[in-house]
Amino acid sequence: MTFHDFNFNEHLTEGILSMGYQTPTPIQEMAIPLILEGKDLIACAQTGTGKTASYLLPVLHKIALADEGHKTTALVLAPTRELAQQIDQQAEGLAYFTGLSSIAIYGGGDGIVYEQQRRGIQNKVDILIGTPGRLIAHLQSGVLKLDHIKYLILDEADRMLDMGFLGDIMRIIGDVPQHRQTLLFSATMPGPIRKLASSILKNPEQINLATSQPAEGISQQIYKLHNDQKSRLVVKLLKEGSYASTIIFANTKDEVKRLTRELKGSGIKANAFHSDFEQAEREQILLDFKNRALPVIIGTDALSRGIDVEGIDLVINYDVPADPEDYIHRIGRTARAETTGTAITLVNERDNRKLKNIEELIGRPIVQNPVPSELGEAPVFKEHKHHKRRRDNNRSKFRKKKHGNSGGSHHAGPKSH
Repeated sequence: MTFHDFNFNEHLTEGILSMGYQTPTPIQEMAIPLILEGKDLIACAQTGTGKTASYLLPVLHKIALADEGHKTTALVLAPTRELAQQIDQQAEGLAYFTGLSSIAIYGGGDGIVYEQQRRGIQNKVDILIGTPGRLIAHLQSGVLKLDHIKYLILDEADRMLDMGFLGDIMRIIGDVPQHRQTLLFSATMPGPIRKLASSILKNPEQINLATSQPAEGISQQIYKLHNDQKSRLVVKLLKEGSYASTIIFANTKDEVKRLTRELKGSGIKANAFHSDFEQAEREQILLDFKNRALPVIIGTDALSRGIDVEGIDLVINYDVPADPEDYIHRIGRTARAETTGTAITLVNERDNRKLKNIEELIGRPIVQNPVPSELGEAPVFKEHKHHKRRRDNNRSKFRKKKHGNSGGSHHAGPKSH
């Protein structure tokens, strides 16, 4: 199948070709026909599968066909400014030859940014892409009206709920016409997302593509080591490996800052990415990273959902994420669009339980590499009680099966063989 099979508007097809799109990804192949038919949709797919184009393309096509003039008819809600900007950039590229327009609305920045957004809203762009908080601000000011919205898209809905945006989302939806097409995209589908979907979608179609599973092209590896060995290992990996583009994830902003100082002190060109930077600084850091002027970027989980850069060779989890789903999002930054990449996770004894949870989620153990001898002796982790108890229970079940269980007394047999 090719994009020509969708019979898109000819100017949109020109944009698709100019962006280098050739063959639809599975989520695009499944979602686009349903959206073109006017169906509401719940789409659950892992990161890096092409979901942005899967909703932008059919919506752009339908807007181009309708030719309604100066009206904002599509609204995309996104959790972070970085994601909103990336969706806007993709919309601009795809719609370049159609004459359709879009704008990203997000918080941060100064009064000039707010004024630019206000003027963009007044100019009635075709597609409005925004974070809930800033959209609420423009709604309250009276400059933003959502009376003509025909297409409402919630991108990374699970992340928006994690960030506490449910109230804002419902406030925005209250200003959108009830007669509309609603599309909900999420990497995971926990209870709160299903509850939200049931309240805002009408008889939705559902797509579920291998959620909670990393892309097959990712080489997943772990090192079990002491905490004070982690920074030295990262320096060794970056200096001795041939990685052109690396993302490192830490669990806290303070850890991001500390690790950045250590890497710079070791002669590695790296930069942190966190909320203390001004918006212009954040955008410049991402641009440098995207253009390969910055080989290493260090951030927290906000970066895992907000960056869309192809060709990332290496992802390092300096800290193991508390939520196994965040592990999927982090390592999903590499091996995008059917490429390959490496994901390395550094595990200290305190994080060993988190590792077990990740391995249970993905359904297999992760390959363990030996700690380089020059870093000192590696730790020997104690088996977690929960894991040991489960293993002992499995042994008990095996013995019962082997010896029979007629209700009488049985000897457990020798403890070792």
